[in-house]
Amino acid sequence: MKRTLLHRSAVLAACAGCFLLGAYLQEGTRKVTREDVEHAERIAGLTLNDAKRDSMLSNLDNYLNSYEAIRKVDLKNSIPPAFQFNPIPAGLKIETTRKPFKASSFKGTKRPVNLEDVAFYSVGQLAELIRTKQVSSVELTSMYLSRLKRYGPKLECVVTLTEELAMQQALRADAEIAAGKYRGPLHGIPYGAKDLLSVKGHPTTWGAPPYKDQTFEEDATVIKKLENAGAVLVAKLTMGSLALGDIWFGGMTRNPWNYQQGSSGSSAGSASATAAGLVGFAIGTETWGSIVSPSTRCGTTGLRPTYGRVSRTGAMALSWSMDKIGPLGRTVEDCALVFNAMHGSDETDQTLIDAPFNYNPKLDFRKLRIGYLKMEFDSARSNKANNDSVLAVLHGLGAKLVPITLPNLPVGNLSFLLGAEAAAAFDDLTRSGRDSLLVRQGKGGWPNTFRSARFIPAVEYIQASRVRYLLVQEMEKIMKDIDVYVAPSFGGSNLLLTNLTGHPCVVLPSGFTATNTPTSITFQGKLFGEAVLLAVAKAYQDATDHHRKHPTLQE
Repeated sequence: MKRTLLHRSAVLAACAGCFLLGAYLQEGTRKVTREDVEHAERIAGLTLNDAKRDSMLSNLDNYLNSYEAIRKVDLKNSIPPAFQFNPIPAGLKIETTRKPFKASSFKGTKRPVNLEDVAFYSVGQLAELIRTKQVSSVELTSMYLSRLKRYGPKLECVVTLTEELAMQQALRADAEIAAGKYRGPLHGIPYGAKDLLSVKGHPTTWGAPPYKDQTFEEDATVIKKLENAGAVLVAKLTMGSLALGDIWFGGMTRNPWNYQQGSSGSSAGSASATAAGLVGFAIGTETWGSIVSPSTRCGTTGLRPTYGRVSRTGAMALSWSMDKIGPLGRTVEDCALVFNAMHGSDETDQTLIDAPFNYNPKLDFRKLRIGYLKMEFDSARSNKANNDSVLAVLHGLGAKLVPITLPNLPVGNLSFLLGAEAAAAFDDLTRSGRDSLLVRQGKGGWPNTFRSARFIPAVEYIQASRVRYLLVQEMEKIMKDIDVYVAPSFGGSNLLLTNLTGHPCVVLPSGFTATNTPTSITFQGKLFGEAVLLAVAKAYQDATDHHRKHPTLQE
């Protein structure tokens, strides 16, 4: 019986790319039987006869030997696969003309009597205070560090305070500004980074016990770009363990509006700290909702850029074909200002496409065609009044609203693409048994997902990728006829669909529930169309006041 079970495990590995059990490897057996193949057929979706099974056996033995040889190669999380996802539909021409970045004016911003009153100011307002030397970066940094120490423990949103580094960067910013070297609107502004971005000299924990003492010798590209813009890193913020949810090795990150709720994830600390006024802005990541979801829960504004817009060098990989890095702030223009410093190429991430970002907040709404997901708005079971009010505001701004329908393809059935890539990214964690150290061990936790993904046949992964290609082409047909579209943030298949196709989105507050927690709406843009997307979302935000409300914090 034991030998039969081991043989079954072996053939599952050969036919479906599954995990070889440790006992099998220890015995050193490499022979696959006809019975093993027969048991594996159901997972592979095949029905074979004995002759066909017999013909496969030597090939399967060879596969097993190849798997074992490959596993001896040290594949760190930072090493990508040799193939890349291309989000660009056939025939799409990307804009190449670069125009000056045009931000709103914040002239007239005055320093309040109590400096802490600026904790919830926008990046533009903070920048004006620093530019006009009403506030120094050291003052601002000290204020935010004090708030992080005072409110961070209850919110469980901070992994590491980077106080020494922050004060060095703030002193440098003040010296440069005093000497007439002003780097721009992020110069001297304190921010926090999700703890999957490497920062030299500080732990990068990925939110998970097996990695809580992990350090890297180089800053992530995003961290470098923000430092070049003069931003001041005050904290590494919590994330759900290996970018899942809001539970990390130190606890559960809280929603500042309701401490009984988690902040959602996986950019849990980035949303919580921003909503609580503990940082000027924050950096998060999204693979499937990790900016949209915590921004919704905490009432922040988040930008998920086009896939291939922001370098992922120095960031933990979860899904090489879906991971994206973006800013979270208090306003849409906060996101525009930060994105302007983040986007662009580097020397390592080969998925990057260096397209221009020609942001200009002034739009003629009468010339815009704004799509909306009519079925998702009509069928919304929660927050329907808040959703519908968004359409009313847009109509009042003069936009032409166009009902649209998403492509009729099995989007939900493509989600295993993420699971397969994540299982590869953390292959050693599974095979070593250290996955038992992760906090979440249920059916929805990573350990079970990683193990289950070992049974995804390589052929089915490729077939799903081909359907994904069709999805990209079909979305372009829809986007040709509109400038942007608006969607309930969790309506239908839109969130997964656009993460698969790589389209950018901005999520921002749309109101509040009866229990005074935020709701959100999502604006969806064209590929590499962040400039128009952000300008449209800003116009809606400027016509409302949801983002100006702040939670009551607990010490």
